[in-house]
Amino acid sequence: MVEFLSMTDAPWNPAARDCPSRDLFTTLGDRWNMLILLSLEPGPLRNGEIQSAVDGISVRVLSQRLSALAADGLITRTAFPEIPPRVVYELTDLGRSALPPVHALFEWTVSHMSDVVEHREVT
Repeated sequence: MVEFLSMTDAPWNPAARDCPSRDLFTTLGDRWNMLILLSLEPGPLRNGEIQSAVDGISVRVLSQRLSALAADGLITRTAFPEIPPRVVYELTDLGRSALPPVHALFEWTVSHMSDVVEHREVT
């Protein structure tokens, strides 16, 4: 097994079958979640602003993803007692700490997508 996958001393090991950290891998690896996190990098946004920034996401899926990200402590949801109601979402410090690997994967994707497309066409 690859060394980093066999971290038996670590309290959390996503390579281990029953480790709950796999759920976080799933959350962070979700295409919508990564784009939502990136959209919130400049600052707090309302639901509709996030939907505009994340082209193609449905209202239902956005709502589900925002709830999941909030449940994991990556974003906060703040509801203001106004009429009409106003709700904003913002990255937490934990969410901000996830941005460097999300940026790296985003940049890798942009840099290598042509190669991936080429390989897909061959197979």
